[in-house]
Amino acid sequence: MLKLNVGFTKKVGEANYGSRGAAVNLELELDSSLVGDAERLKERIRQLFGLAKTSVEEELAAAAGQPSGNGNGNGSAGMPSAGNGHAGKSNGRRRDGTRVATASQVRALNAIADRRKLNLNALLAERFQIDEPAGLTITEASNLIDELKGESAGNGQGGRR
Repeated sequence: MLKLNVGFTKKVGEANYGSRGAAVNLELELDSSLVGDAERLKERIRQLFGLAKTSVEEELAAAAGQPSGNGNGNGSAGMPSAGNGHAGKSNGRRRDGTRVATASQVRALNAIADRRKLNLNALLAERFQIDEPAGLTITEASNLIDELKGESAGNGQGGRR
């Protein structure tokens, strides 16, 4: 028998420099014949990793009182939008109940965009139909920060057009 352990951990920022996180680890015993079939083994690992990621995303969304999305593991794809994102900011929530991006997240997005010479407002308009980072939800901001940081460490092409 082959023992396989797959895990996923995610931490999201909250107001006042707080954060919330979730983690899941899956451990399974698989037929040892998979060792000789690398493609089948990789596909099984991808399948389990996707399950772990989706579970963490759903847990974080549920803990924040947000809908869990569309279950496809694509971050904030299922999160609702509230137009310009300005409604309900006085209590840190939009009219639809989703939490708005923290001041720290807004600063981080501006800093990353400046460092990478990205037009953040154009990116936000194209992807989220908003005109400023403060209009993002806390989850959208966290995912975008992770994405932009990941691109800067990746192939060097990032989101340049």
